[in-house]
Amino acid sequence: MEKLLEEIRNCRICEEELPLGPRPVLRAHRDSKILVVGQAPGTKVHASGVPWDDASGKELRRWMGVEPSLFYTEKIFGIVPMGFCYPGRGKGGDLPPMPICAPTWHEQLRRHMPNVRLTLLIGQYAQAYYLGPQRQKNLTETVRNFHNYLPDFLPLVHPSPRNKLWQKRNPWFEEEVVPALRERVWREIV
Repeated sequence: MEKLLEEIRNCRICEEELPLGPRPVLRAHRDSKILVVGQAPGTKVHASGVPWDDASGKELRRWMGVEPSLFYTEKIFGIVPMGFCYPGRGKGGDLPPMPICAPTWHEQLRRHMPNVRLTLLIGQYAQAYYLGPQRQKNLTETVRNFHNYLPDFLPLVHPSPRNKLWQKRNPWFEEEVVPALRERVWREIV
């Protein structure tokens, strides 16, 4: 596992396409129980090298009911985004994750993480990759039907402050999904 993590952290596959250069950000351990699969690091995470070290991470931890010290315990949480490096900025926010990352690295990582019992699929890219044709017609319906993917996967909307309007329009998320997420996370932790 250490050799694989070192290889990923030294990855330069899409170096020419990255506006800030390569800086793969992830955390994983052979004993990780919960795998957090997000999109790609933003500029703040790129600068710090700490996954979910931003407002989105704060909101995600609130949803899960965990403190940062627990969230960054690699034997509990593996954090593996769809794209390991900051992809750049587009008109509506950050660009999509580089499409080569997940096919190149995710299967290898998962083989080295045999104790993962729950994978959080945060956002449409993670859901498309892991659920494929099993997902619903859109992200909202996939998240609304989260129970269909348990016990292995739990699809979530991205916790970005940009998605506050989505959350306001979909109060069932906070009422149904967040409590189910907390229950599942704490079941795996204790």
